[in-house]
Order: sequence, then structure tokens, then C-alpha cells
Amino acid sequence: MFRLGYNTNGLAHHRPVDALRLLAELGYEGVAITPDVGPLDPLEPRPQAVADLRNWSEDLGLELAIETGARFVLDARRKHFPTLLEPEAADRARRLEMLRRSVDLAAAVGAGVCSLWSGARPAGVEPERAWEHLCRGLEAVLARGREAGVQIAFEPEPGMFVERPAGYLELLERMGSAADELGLCLDVGHLLCTGDLPVGERIRELAPRLVHVHLDDIRGGVHEHRMFGEGDLDLGETLSALVEVGYSGLAAVELSRDSHRGAWAAEEALRRLRAAFGA
Repeated sequence: MFRLGYNTNGLAHHRPVDALRLLAELGYEGVAITPDVGPLDPLEPRPQAVADLRNWSEDLGLELAIETGARFVLDARRKHFPTLLEPEAADRARRLEMLRRSVDLAAAVGAGVCSLWSGARPAGVEPERAWEHLCRGLEAVLARGREAGVQIAFEPEPGMFVERPAGYLELLERMGSAADELGLCLDVGHLLCTGDLPVGERIRELAPRLVHVHLDDIRGGVHEHRMFGEGDLDLGETLSALVEVGYSGLAAVELSRDSHRGAWAAEEALRRLRAAFGA
């Protein structure tokens, strides 16, 4: 049985340890940490913050994952810049270094999974060159994950170069045996954005590669994460499919637009998840 977690990008106004305590008190079994500017800056995490995170997660019995989707951690003006797809080698190297350090942070706090995505294809970069940059960068990240004992999970993201499960499968083909250890991070809400439906069927098809899951609702195909019941996701079907395929990793609620009401959102999301399990 998988464990229910919550992503700290929906608790951006909480200290990391306060977020862990809150989520454990509510009844979550795991936390997906999005390192960002502050004590858990992925480039320069404070040693005490890292130690506290590991100690508290162990004391509270929380499973951890590391997510690398912080918006402005590498550039104050440009969201998610730079990516592994940039035309300039120096820019790609900056993203790669952040990803390597994120893997190291995952190992340091005892997280078993570190997730990442491709980013959008920059203007002027042809698709074949983008694939080349992405494959090469991922090979380096996978090598660091192997050394650190951390599972790397790739997330298809609407609007990015690899935005659908089909793109992830093409990535596996292009990388060949080098991608044997590249797992899938599946955001079920994204499937409603890209039209990869029904969600339960997609989960069954992708189950052999599934190592990490994000839970959120989507309305009208617009990529805005919403509370369960505010969109078009059949939550009961989604959870049943995860149980059916024997998924045993972390399924983390991702409500990245709800930090202003983070404590309430975390509690309400868990209430609705439990209701769906009982339905």
C-alpha cells in the first residue's frame, strides 16, 4: 500500500520542520520536500536544517522525497531557468549542479526519491538537440543517484519539452540501457491537462515504471492544481488504480498555489482522500 504525503511547495510559508510536525499531526505518512531559498536552499542547505529534517522525519515516522521544482532558485527573474535544455553549456551546467546537489540532499535527509523534469524547450533549440542535452544531463544525474543510493524520478509536465507519458517512454527509448534506473513520477492531474485518459488506465499501463506520484485535481484541462473535488479528477478511480497495481511508494498531494491557506488545505485534502478511500 502506498503512503500519502504532502508537498512543501504548498506550505511555502512554513519552516521545514514545522511543516513536518503539522503533516504528521494531521495523519500524513510522508512529505515531499521542495528545497527552495531559505534553510533548505538546494545550492547551500544549512547543515543544522538538514540534520533537523532527517531527525524529525525519523522521529515522526515520515517517508521523505525531494522535488526539484523550485521556481526562482537559480534565477531571480526567470522561472525555472536554466534547464538541462539550454543552448549554452554554462547554463545547462548550473541546472545539472543543482540537481546533483539535490540528490546529495536527498541522501543526507534519508529521502529515497529525487524527482525532476525537462523544462521547456528554449527558442532556437531544435528538438533533436534538446533530446541530446536532456539525455546527457540525465545520465549525469542518474550516475549521482546511483552513487548516493537515491532513485531518480522523471516527471512529465504540461508545457514542457516532455509533457506526456509518451514523451517519458520516448526518453527511455532514446537513452537505452542508460535509463534502466530512471523511474516515472506521475502527476495524475497532468493527465487531465494532456488528455491522457482515463487516469486509471494510464496508471495501469505505466505501473512498471512508477516510483513517485503527485495527487491534485484539474479543471477544464487548465494546468492549475486544485483541491480534490474542484476539478474533473475521479479521485476514487485514481486511488483504486494505485492500489490495484500494488504501488507502494509515496503519493504526495501537490497544491502549490495554496500556501496562503496551507494548513487548512493539507487537512482538507487528507479528509477528502480518506473519504474517497471509503467510497
